[in-house]
Amino acid sequence: MQRLLVSVRGKNEALEAVRGGAHIADAEYPMSALGTQYPLNIHAIRTSVPKVIPVSTNIGEKQFIWSTAAQAALGVALAGADIIKVGLAELEPDGAIKVMYRVVKNVKWWFNQKALIATFFADDDMRKFVDPVGEAPLIADEAGADGVLIDTFDKDKGRGILDYLSTADIVSFVDLCHKTGVEAWIAGSITKEQLPALWQTGVDVICVRGAACEKGKKRMGNVKEGIVTKLIETIP
Repeated sequence: MQRLLVSVRGKNEALEAVRGGAHIADAEYPMSALGTQYPLNIHAIRTSVPKVIPVSTNIGEKQFIWSTAAQAALGVALAGADIIKVGLAELEPDGAIKVMYRVVKNVKWWFNQKALIATFFADDDMRKFVDPVGEAPLIADEAGADGVLIDTFDKDKGRGILDYLSTADIVSFVDLCHKTGVEAWIAGSITKEQLPALWQTGVDVICVRGAACEKGKKRMGNVKEGIVTKLIETIP
């Protein structure tokens, strides 16, 4: 089943998202690409939404030291995150595999049911490190991750995922993910109007925030139940 992830700042937005039909409530503070959250806020979101709704979060965009990355991932897992996104910006393939492998190994030791999502970025200056379409799924598979997210890194440019990748690129990404046995996730200033074509690529999870917020407020607005419902209705 294809799922919609809605990023939320706290428990009130989480409840709005879930009442609107969101499949995943993502704990995020939207001041950077992934937007790291406080552990207590992750806990508040986890305890506010039904247990059947997974809560995701992240440990930041850049992980150059695997031991601290593993500690951070364990911390948010303990705080209640069911799904943990690990940003691997500015790492070349070998480095990304080493970091992600060790994060996966450590988290799965204590929390075997938690999911780990290797996260890469589509921006032109990020693709010189890793090709998110052709290399990221292979990196995730080798590291033992459960999925791959392609996002945009610089949110201030006003460019979304489709400014960097075509729908054909995303189809190729999805196909390679599924061949290697990992889930395909996408994010990056995705609008309601873009959702129907993106669902058709076969992607497993689409992540939004601005599209779920009150009109004209973008990422720093408030998530609203009725808007989330309209986004859910785009799923085939």
